[in-house]
Amino acid sequence: MAKLLYLPIFICLFYFEGSLAQKDCILGVGITEDKILIDVFQMNEQQAEQMMNYSAELKYRNELLNNQAENILKRHPQSSEAELIILAEKYKVIRDSMETVQRMIDIRTLKLFNEKQYMRYLELCEEAFRQPFRIIPQVIQDSIPPK
Repeated sequence: MAKLLYLPIFICLFYFEGSLAQKDCILGVGITEDKILIDVFQMNEQQAEQMMNYSAELKYRNELLNNQAENILKRHPQSSEAELIILAEKYKVIRDSMETVQRMIDIRTLKLFNEKQYMRYLELCEEAFRQPFRIIPQVIQDSIPPK
């Protein structure tokens, strides 16, 4: 019986292990504080406002997915190893959905960037040994005037 108590932890770690080794270079919109992203990428007012809207959208979508996960946990039988494996697979679907939403929101935000902002993103990805998302930067005026 004691072995059965540790099984959910093992199954969750086994199924989610691949997601912990994130190789995409995420911005973390909705995870990272908005002000930090605005400052790091020196966003203008329009970019900042749109990114904050995306951040709110991500939080809302993740809240819905978290509610789904909680409902699955409450309603799914967990008395056998087979049932726990099915539960872990259902959680993996939700986790994958969260990653997909994060990727979508980050790419939308990157599409707001001008060339300098995107180059900054590429530099940070290189430093972090992550694979950047490829987009075509917008041609917009810098938020910092030339010297």
